[in-house]
Amino acid sequence: LDVDECQDNNGGCQQICVNTMGSYECQCKAGFFLSDNQHTCIHRSVEGMNCMNKDHGCAHICRETPKGGVACECRPGFELAKNQKDCKLTCNYGNGGCQHTCDDTDTGPVCGCHQKYALHSDGRTCIEKDEAAIESSEYNATSVADVDKRVKRRLLMETCAVNNGGCDRTCKDTATGVRCSCPVGFTLQPDGKTCKDIDECLVNNGGCDHFCRNTVGSFECSCQKGYKLLTDERTCQDIDECSFERTCDHTCINYPGSFECLCHKGYTLYGLTHCGDIDECSISNGSCDYGCLNTMGSYECVCPPGKKLHWNKKDCVEMVKCLPNTKPAPKAQLVCSKTGGIESCFLSCPSNTLFVPDSENSYTLSCGVPVQQGKAQQKRNVTLPSCADSLAPPIKQKARFKIKDAKCHLRPRSKEKTKDSGKQADLDNCQVTFVNLKCDSSKKKRRGRKSPSKEVSHITAEFEVEMKSEEVSDTCNIDCVRKRMEQKLQTAIKTLRKSINKQQFYIQFSGTEYEVAQKPAKATEGHEGCSTGQVLQDGKCVTCSTGTFYSGEHNQCIPCSPGTYQDTEGQLTCEPCPSNDGQGVAGARNMSECGGKFNLIIKGLGQCSPGHYSSDGFKPCRVCPLGTYQPEPGRTLCFPCGGGLVTKYEGAVSFQDCETKVHCSPGHYYNSTTHRCIRCPVGTYQPEFGQNYCITCPGNTSTDFDGSTNVTHCKNQHCGGELGDYTGYIESPNYPGDYPANVECIWNINPPPKRRILIVVPEIFLPIEDECGDVLVMRKSASPTSITTYETCQTYERPIAFTSRSRKLWIQFKSNEGNSGKGFQVPYVTYDEDYQQLIEDIVRDGRLYASENHQEILKVRK
Repeated sequence: LDVDECQDNNGGCQQICVNTMGSYECQCKAGFFLSDNQHTCIHRSVEGMNCMNKDHGCAHICRETPKGGVACECRPGFELAKNQKDCKLTCNYGNGGCQHTCDDTDTGPVCGCHQKYALHSDGRTCIEKDEAAIESSEYNATSVADVDKRVKRRLLMETCAVNNGGCDRTCKDTATGVRCSCPVGFTLQPDGKTCKDIDECLVNNGGCDHFCRNTVGSFECSCQKGYKLLTDERTCQDIDECSFERTCDHTCINYPGSFECLCHKGYTLYGLTHCGDIDECSISNGSCDYGCLNTMGSYECVCPPGKKLHWNKKDCVEMVKCLPNTKPAPKAQLVCSKTGGIESCFLSCPSNTLFVPDSENSYTLSCGVPVQQGKAQQKRNVTLPSCADSLAPPIKQKARFKIKDAKCHLRPRSKEKTKDSGKQADLDNCQVTFVNLKCDSSKKKRRGRKSPSKEVSHITAEFEVEMKSEEVSDTCNIDCVRKRMEQKLQTAIKTLRKSINKQQFYIQFSGTEYEVAQKPAKATEGHEGCSTGQVLQDGKCVTCSTGTFYSGEHNQCIPCSPGTYQDTEGQLTCEPCPSNDGQGVAGARNMSECGGKFNLIIKGLGQCSPGHYSSDGFKPCRVCPLGTYQPEPGRTLCFPCGGGLVTKYEGAVSFQDCETKVHCSPGHYYNSTTHRCIRCPVGTYQPEFGQNYCITCPGNTSTDFDGSTNVTHCKNQHCGGELGDYTGYIESPNYPGDYPANVECIWNINPPPKRRILIVVPEIFLPIEDECGDVLVMRKSASPTSITTYETCQTYERPIAFTSRSRKLWIQFKSNEGNSGKGFQVPYVTYDEDYQQLIEDIVRDGRLYASENHQEILKVRK
């Protein structure tokens, strides 16, 4: 019996499927023509005789010739007729319709029969010769006896050779007549002739895990979305989407049958799998008192000149030059001494230190607080000087030093060097408010006779020394004290220069002395190649985290002791806390984790609750007055509703508590000046009622229209994909989220010589409602008349594989402002053109798409 392939998934045809004896063919609706892959339809009305024109006259396959014009081909089993258009049947197709033998002749197949058989009058079937004789004699038979003989003979003569013995499937001649039987998957019916399909799905779901589908003579298992069928063709296994590349931008979590993408802190999800930076400044100015600066994954509040950021990192408070009732922050000391005729100096850095490794061979080190803070220092929470410190303008000096044969590596001083021989003569002991050292031994190319092996390091040092008002006396006024201090500093720098020349200059952090630069031979000793501030963990160099400092002596990261903190990575010491009473937690990561009042911040105690404020953000607090609100704890102010609006009550915690004149719906924000609801502009959205701002879309996404209510309306406009010589893919913008409106993408695939392109379209989602407004087309070049390989403007969830009709491909995707869809991700490979015929035969074979499992395999990303 002929199988009707069209009943199974429309035979894989995109539009019309026509069943034929032993085969089937795809056809297209008016205005479309069948593409080369024999399954999909291309929408075209191009003038001129090419295969696009439905009047090309080819009965089966039309091919375009290199010089223009068309050449016809026939499907397997047919031959091209003399008119070069029609196709005539050969014995290769369904045995030419013959029951026994078939011979090809000019007029077509001619049937023949095996021995003892003769050809039936239909010219196709074969009957036994005796039967043939009876048949011819029936016309001249006269006697009744002859007729009886014939009937008897008929009964005895039931044979498999005639009409398959009346059997549906298999027929066997036996002594008692014919015996019919059925193949696996069928049962013989009571008439002894007919075979009926067994529905295997009725018993135990056919052994299938999920779905069972009965087919003629068999059955097929399939799985729910997100699962794949294993090779036993029964069991379903969860697809781990997270094992594929590019599934999620940041974090991927696999669930049975599905997955979920999550974003790092400060980022939000868009387009189902992508992460974009949140512009916190667009959300009520980041709750900042003054200015807001968005950064990748975070943001910062900024203050106007003359004000500084409060502990809560949001409010601006008056600059306080000093902290009352605190111990003065310990100062840096430059101590130089002479031992056995050798000058040695060391700088101790007890507070406000910052170590920045600029590169492998250079670093910057600062110690103390400069009188005028540069931008670099403002970012750090510096311990303020105590009010006991004098605030007269400092004395500043800059000096440059050279060290020969040494590299800028800050390394702990070796133990044997520390043992001092002989007595020391203290030359200088200089209190320094601020030191900035830069050591640089990056090689500069020099021409000349100098040997390239000589390392020269340059140290640039800036010193600031404080004027002490208590040293002013009747005999020496303020200028005299300044001169004295300048001389003292100059002498110290001279001694420092000598000590640097003899490599006897050290810097002390947390009780460990470090050499400023070292001879190359020593630089590698005892350290596994990690730079200062880093330790070796699992074979990788890891920077010491906040709340710890790097101890060169132990070559490890040590937590800050109670009463100290460290808010920067890779530092060589911890900073003293403002209260400086040695209380608090070990490993404090910022000032707010210090002991005393600041310890309350971390516990959230003592802070003003939302709807309240105080001068420092701590209790006792005041209630936000009518017409103002405060959504956050620990603040020093309340935000006004604006436009003379009042709140329903005191202590309001959000703008939604302000009694606005109109209630704004999502997709709008309230303008306090005009007292109107205004649609969120393009590129922003607002999911809530009654807000006074719109949120900027994450990353570099935007919306199609104004008045958007959800982050899902934010779409990336970038045309996706990677185009390689051997493999690659193209992707609609924002995939797998919906693509944006009015977008145009163009990709060019240009494989290496002697290679052709094979494409798989696993599935494509383009809404059909807007009359082909969104189109994906693949052709040889940008010219509309060039050879087209594929074109579609509709959703097609069944996979299709095809080879490119041209050596290179120009691909265009265009969308209009109408409906949108998920779009597509289309992979391709290039193959050696020697295999072209083989690959074309495979992708055109309907069996490639015959079962749902074949289709699912074609959809799997790997």
